[in-house]
Amino acid sequence: MALDFTAIDFETANSSNASACAVGLARVRDGRVVETAGWLIRPPAGHDVFFELNVRIHGIRPEDVVGAASWSEQLADIAAFTGDDILVAHNAGFDMAVLKRACDATGDDCPPFRYACSLQVARKVYRLESYRLPFVAAEAGFADFPHHNATADALACAHVMIDAATRVGAADIDGLAATVGVRVSQIAVAEVPAVSLAVA
Repeated sequence: MALDFTAIDFETANSSNASACAVGLARVRDGRVVETAGWLIRPPAGHDVFFELNVRIHGIRPEDVVGAASWSEQLADIAAFTGDDILVAHNAGFDMAVLKRACDATGDDCPPFRYACSLQVARKVYRLESYRLPFVAAEAGFADFPHHNATADALACAHVMIDAATRVGAADIDGLAATVGVRVSQIAVAEVPAVSLAVA
């Protein structure tokens, strides 16, 4: 067993979970960050309007993603980076919904990733006034990062999980989740109904 996982963070163009416009990734091996990556995404058609509120939050504008790969074009890159890792995200329900809804919007098969939530873990391990990522990351010893930069947020999330596992003596994400009392979940992928070949 080893503390191996990939932290992930998405930014969205608008209030639609399908409107992914950036992704950040941080790979952890044996409790150490060994690689990070991040890139812009052209949101799926019909989900590609940029709201002013979202632009104010992350600074990504429509013109920034004109030449970016589409969701369908870069989904394989996300899957290749993460491999068989458990995904970790801060408020993972949001980021997993982005994965699922963007795939729904484009007709792509969503990988059935297993995932854990660093926000849930932080609420069990730390005693803080706020559990927003900047406050939690500071408690984990990772402060002063550009919040809402997808790669920086993924890196901060990775450090939170590494610190939490160290504090409770967990050897891996499943052990951490079990120790603090949170679930490792899995993205539900709709099953294709069986087709009967019987002749009436």
